[in-house]
Amino acid sequence: MTYKNIDNTLQWAGTVCLLTMYTLMSFFPHLHPYNIVAGVLGGVCYLLWTLRVRNKPQMLVNFVAIAIGLAGLYKAWG
Repeated sequence: MTYKNIDNTLQWAGTVCLLTMYTLMSFFPHLHPYNIVAGVLGGVCYLLWTLRVRNKPQMLVNFVAIAIGLAGLYKAWG
């Protein structure tokens, strides 16, 4: 797999995870906190991509999003 293919795969995987998160939040609220799991996975994919391309503002966004998601999972599953 080439460098560009890895970047594209990470971005598309993150996109699928985040769209899954929004779908679960909007249409399947009874599946909470699985929406948070999908969001954290999406954040991890995008964080890995931002590390590869050295996009520091996006790194911060994804790091904070993952931290908030993990705190939400802790609250939900304690």
